[in-house]
Amino acid sequence: MISVREMLYLLGGLLAVGFLLAFLERLSNTFLYRAFGTKGILFTAWLGTPIHELGHALMCVLFLHRIREIKFFQWNSPDGVLGYVSHEYNRGSVYQSAGNFFIGIAPVLMGIASLILGMHVLLPHSYHAFISGAETGMRGYSSAEDMVENTFESMMVLLKQIFTGGNLLRPSFWLFLYISMCISSHIALSTEDMKGAWRGLVVLFGLLVLFNAASAIFNYNTLPAVMRIAKYNAYLLSFSSAAILFSILTVLISYAIYKVKTG
Repeated sequence: MISVREMLYLLGGLLAVGFLLAFLERLSNTFLYRAFGTKGILFTAWLGTPIHELGHALMCVLFLHRIREIKFFQWNSPDGVLGYVSHEYNRGSVYQSAGNFFIGIAPVLMGIASLILGMHVLLPHSYHAFISGAETGMRGYSSAEDMVENTFESMMVLLKQIFTGGNLLRPSFWLFLYISMCISSHIALSTEDMKGAWRGLVVLFGLLVLFNAASAIFNYNTLPAVMRIAKYNAYLLSFSSAAILFSILTVLISYAIYKVKTG
């Protein structure tokens, strides 16, 4: 039970963000598909899918998996798969096996990083204001309520810094909004991604159980150390607020387009 609690502290926030983004992505893509059919998906997939697959590929390299084949984007696949990374690994290696988790969730991390980078390049003033505001309000969390409150506050800071009168008059703002829509529409994990992440999560949990068992023998309490590490999740959740906000905006824009198109 200690291991379960520590695993939730370490990875619970990231998993919650991943599931929320998946739900929002399904909504936005549903509206775009109903409005334009397959062309509606391709309108965002040409950029969002390569970023998604690049995340997988980079994590494969980091965790020493051998990449057999990469398709960053394919618009005419008969099975509807827009992209994929086929990889293999040494199942006897704990490092490579645990890496399956990070390879599986890589699109979420890559999507968040891409959104932050896009803001830095296209809306530098908003970027610096967001980073400053996020760091000022940064804190750890000790409950799910704290996590939600922290993320919501970061979203409000970002919303105020992005949608300013000055930005609305800049072409770079509208370019950034479109890029954010492309990324947010393809940031979530596929079924295969989640299967791979689950395999890695089982290995990580087993390692944590062994670590806690060894610590119990030496009468060492691991929870305070894990809690100190988990405080860094506040940074991840603060930045993930960008992905959540733009995913919500993508749903709203997609719904508006769908209503105009079909109404």
